[in-house]
Amino acid sequence: MSRIDETRPFHPVRIAVLAVSDTRSLAEDKSGDLLVERLTTAGHILAARHLLRDERAAIADQLRAWVADPDIDVILTTGGTGLTGRDVTVEAHRDVYEKEIEAFATVFTMISMQKIGTSAVQSRATGGVAGGTYLFALPGSSGACRDAWDEILCFQLDYRHRPCNFVEILPRLDEHLRRK
Repeated sequence: MSRIDETRPFHPVRIAVLAVSDTRSLAEDKSGDLLVERLTTAGHILAARHLLRDERAAIADQLRAWVADPDIDVILTTGGTGLTGRDVTVEAHRDVYEKEIEAFATVFTMISMQKIGTSAVQSRATGGVAGGTYLFALPGSSGACRDAWDEILCFQLDYRHRPCNFVEILPRLDEHLRRK
């Protein structure tokens, strides 16, 4: 159950979108287009957008660069979460994570089961935190990106969502780096 408390102010977050594909160009990136449309319609800010081939080191390098950018709060990747040999986005994410958000994958799978049945087991969608930035690896299908945004991320990235959300703890994600 998702609840929006209209008495609380909306706080836009700055979101970068990375498509991972060996076969598509940015102009053909329907999943990225969907995420950009959804996040901007919700009132968030598109901070960056890029497309990379399925190369683990290049993906991890891009994620690290965006994590280091103080103008990016959230990174969404689409593609490369499947089971084939070229699907390395999840591994690249885990190379960067300080903490994994295990429940993101669980909730995503529960939602996917309602839509595509047991085919949901083929997704390795994941989420994590690094350097005070949220990172989420979503499948390359626009349907899966729609489900992740509409059913999970639009609520968790809304400060007004009760009883809790990712935005209200955003300032504390890197508090361990500030300790003396």
